[in-house]
Order: sequence, then C-alpha cells, then structure tokens
Amino acid sequence: MAALKRLNIYQKEMYPIIPRLLLGYLVFGEIYFIILLNHGITDIKLGIPEIVCGFTVFSFLFWLRIADDFKDYELDCRLFKERPLPSGRVTKRDLGIFITILIAITLILNFIFMNNFLFCVLLYTYGSFMAVWFFQKHKIAKSLPLALVTHNPVQIFINLYIVSFTITKYNLPFLNLTNVLALLTLYFPALIWEVSRKIKAPEDETEYVTYSKLFGYKKAINFVFIVTWMDIFTNFALVWNLSKWSVIALLINVLWCSWKFIEFKKDPTRYKIVTKVETYTYIQESLMILTIIFYLFTHR
Repeated sequence: MAALKRLNIYQKEMYPIIPRLLLGYLVFGEIYFIILLNHGITDIKLGIPEIVCGFTVFSFLFWLRIADDFKDYELDCRLFKERPLPSGRVTKRDLGIFITILIAITLILNFIFMNNFLFCVLLYTYGSFMAVWFFQKHKIAKSLPLALVTHNPVQIFINLYIVSFTITKYNLPFLNLTNVLALLTLYFPALIWEVSRKIKAPEDETEYVTYSKLFGYKKAINFVFIVTWMDIFTNFALVWNLSKWSVIALLINVLWCSWKFIEFKKDPTRYKIVTKVETYTYIQESLMILTIIFYLFTHR
C-alpha cells in the first residue's frame, strides 16, 4: 500500500495518467487516421487492436519517463532535488517493479491482439538500448548533440509501430509518400521541443548543459527555425487533399512561431522559447485532429 502511495506521487508530478493516456491516443489517432484518409479510406473499423495501439504508445512513453529518471538520477540529485525520485518520495525499486509489470502487460496485449508484434518488439528493443545509453554512456552522456542523435529518433520508432499496424490491417502499400510523411509528422515536433527546452538566455545558464551554451542561443534558434519549417511542410502535404483551410491555418501558426523565434534572437530575456514552441505544437496538432474529424463528418 505504501508503494502505491509513492507511485501515485510520482505519476502526479512526473507523468499524470489521464493527460498522458489521452496523449497516447491522440498520437495514435493522428497517424492512423491521416494515413487512412490520404488513401481514400473512410469506412474505418475500430476495435480492440486500436485500443491496444494507443495504450502501447502511452505505456512506452511512461517507460521512457522512468528510464530517463534512472539515467539522470545523479544529476537530478544536484539540480532537481525536489523531484519524487531524488527526494526519496518514491524509490528506484518502486519504479522498477511497476515498469516491469507495465511492460509485461503491454507485450502480452500486443502478442494477443496486434498484427505487428514484431514492430512492438523493435520499439521496445530500441527503447532498451536508449535506457542503457546504447552501451556507450561514457561518450553519449557527455555529449548533448550525440544524445540527441541517438535518442530523439525514438519518435520515428513509435510512428513506425503505428504505421505498421495501420497498413497491415487495411492491406495498404508499405512504402509510399504518405507513409514516409506519417513517420516524420510527429518526429519533427519532438525534435523541436527537445532542442528548444535547452535554449536559454546567456544570463539564465547554469551548470546544466544546453544547446545555447554549446553553440550560442542564436545558432540554436536558427536550427529550431529550420526544423519547424521542415515540420510544417510535412503537415501541408498530409492535409493538402483533406482541407485547404487547414493548410492556411497551419501556415498562420508557423508564421506566428517564426516571428517568436525572431523576437527571441533579438532579446532572449523576453520569454522562454520552449513556451512558444509548446503553444505552436498544441495548435498544430489540434488543427491536424480537427482536420481529420471534419473530413470524416463531411465525407461519409
């Protein structure tokens, strides 16, 4: 009972269940429906596999959250002592037992109900390599860019898991432009957020290693700016045949975000750029979901 109370503290502060479960199904739903609609499929049959697929995204991201806390434990004990694990309000044993059970349940559900179990194994294999720094902790842990290159592609593996399920269920071609763009559509936002959260004004820097400390905040912002436009072009391509109004709305959103990047370059003390990136991402993904819903209602 005490362990459950400690786990409850952890989930409230580090991985709130309901919002993250909703996120898992939104990630699944966006890729699932955008592929089907771009292939002209509107007769969509939902069932237990769709529930398992969304749950797997949630479960896998939960595991990554705990794995990151294990990996960064020593650093967090110095810089983020108030967090549940460094503060001792939850123990490594609590989290280890919990995540073992969660992974086991997820794999069993995938084995029983999913048509792409091998892709689930591939996803968790990549996640396992991430958890142990690809057996190169002495190199990767000391290099922020190397950590980004090795760890950030995990979003592509999540997308691949969803894509493989979708195209197998509906007998769609494995390799075409739509599927390739679907692999990238949520990868770029993850990359943008990961970099932008580690961009600070010079006076706000601490011993925590950031991209702005390594390359200067202007060069870091330029990188995020470029990736943001790469991201929006994948969205344009995916909604072009579904709604031209969505293309216009997405363009307005990216122009607003681009202006915030320019403002930040002029004065990095005005705000934390990650807050603007998060706003941009929430609007972007909401537009994608609304495009799907509107198309489904108007093309039945």
